[in-house]
Amino acid sequence: MDNFDEFSLVGKDLYALGLVDSMSGSLSVRKGDRIFITKKNAMLGHLKEEDIVEVPLEGDGVKEDAAAKELQVHRAIYRETKFNAVVQAHPPYGIALSISTENKIIPPDIKGQTVIRSIPVVRAKAASEELIKFLPPVFKSGYVVSLVKEYGSFAVGGGLIEALQYTTCLEDSCKIFAINRPSTTVEKQKRPERYERRTAIPPSIGVMGRPRGGSRGFGR
Repeated sequence: MDNFDEFSLVGKDLYALGLVDSMSGSLSVRKGDRIFITKKNAMLGHLKEEDIVEVPLEGDGVKEDAAAKELQVHRAIYRETKFNAVVQAHPPYGIALSISTENKIIPPDIKGQTVIRSIPVVRAKAASEELIKFLPPVFKSGYVVSLVKEYGSFAVGGGLIEALQYTTCLEDSCKIFAINRPSTTVEKQKRPERYERRTAIPPSIGVMGRPRGGSRGFGR
């Protein structure tokens, strides 16, 4: 394939930066009515040409069973947007923040605010019908990154390198957010008395950050 070098470069960077492990994540590009996508459980940090399969944008292909499990999500994104590349990763800080975020994360840093603006969080299971339904509209509305709660990230772009850049920007912003967030020390916690009744449901943390005036919000 003519763009294997781009797949290899992006896969190596994702692995080196700790954004995927040895058997997670997926990469794809659209070429007309065809999709080139990494295989299921491919080692993105050590890709070989045989780790990339070609499938149709619509309908079933003979190599479909070998493709990454998120193939249908990639397809849905391409059907509803004009982007030509998708990077699906598992950024640790991004996943950690998605667990305690109800709607979206507002980057605390200037680069994040400029490049990705905000990070919508979609609540759906991996490779599910809900994810196929709710994720593409996020990108159709103008966002270039999104987190799937407790699972990972998706980024889109004109090519894989652009989508990689958005992915690294997402994780940098989430890392800065986590480091900058005030920590709760033992001294600050109120130790409940024995006679106090504790609730089984912890208080909601809510949305991590609010958009500044004039910025577009997800889910408004």
